[in-house]
Amino acid sequence: MTEQAFRFGRARHLIGIAGLPEVTPDTVGVIVLNSGMVHRIGPFRLAVDMTRRLNTLGYPTLRFDFSTIGDSGASGESQSRVQQIHADADDAMELLRRHAGCTRFVLIGLCSGAQNAHAVACRDEKIAGAVLMDGYAYRTLGFRIRHYLPRVFNPSRWWRRLTKARARTEGVVSEPLFRVAPLPQAVVRVDFAGMINRGIKLCLIYSGGINTYFNHARQFRECFGRVMSHPAVSTRYLEEMDHTFVLVDDRKRLIDHVETWLCRNFPVAHAGATP
Repeated sequence: MTEQAFRFGRARHLIGIAGLPEVTPDTVGVIVLNSGMVHRIGPFRLAVDMTRRLNTLGYPTLRFDFSTIGDSGASGESQSRVQQIHADADDAMELLRRHAGCTRFVLIGLCSGAQNAHAVACRDEKIAGAVLMDGYAYRTLGFRIRHYLPRVFNPSRWWRRLTKARARTEGVVSEPLFRVAPLPQAVVRVDFAGMINRGIKLCLIYSGGINTYFNHARQFRECFGRVMSHPAVSTRYLEEMDHTFVLVDDRKRLIDHVETWLCRNFPVAHAGATP
């Protein structure tokens, strides 16, 4: 296996690292997208560890920076951010097509990276699968029952709430919470159904780090309906893990799960790679 840096894209403005094992031409390529403004290594080098593990199995991979993130520059085009995401992703797929012969691709994204992977998978026929980590989620009735009912009977929580209220009246301001505005729930439901109808395989992995709006494995179906029970959909709730998988063992378990899912759904015919 060789790992190589590339400057690529329609304006040669994108920077990425490709892992290129010896593979048969029909092998699926794996592309890891930025998580927010974190550049291509991912939080705590998650993208590096994941792509290198997948390379040893024979999967061609690319971890790259979208336009204006990390080491990538601007394309100079007059485009919306959504148009730019689609164009950058297409450039990334073209790179793996030229250097590894890939014609089908799996996108992997965390948080806003999952939302971008979702958007590309909705439109691009070359997408065969997507791993969406802490992607779209919505507070359901089940979430509210699980979240609020235990708190009603917990006196210490009431005391902390009163203390915080007193602090606010005394001018203490809490830290702001930044979160990307999600698509409407009904739109995401339709998107998932459309992906499944087109034959895309989905792996949804949510962590305990988003427990302010997702708190149980049942919430996958509560949010997105019966499509979550389809054989092409895999769901996993990792309640004990945080949003950025800060612990080494947590990252290993996460990568183990992604590896198992990939090997089951997109097996490599001849993994002639060595680490």
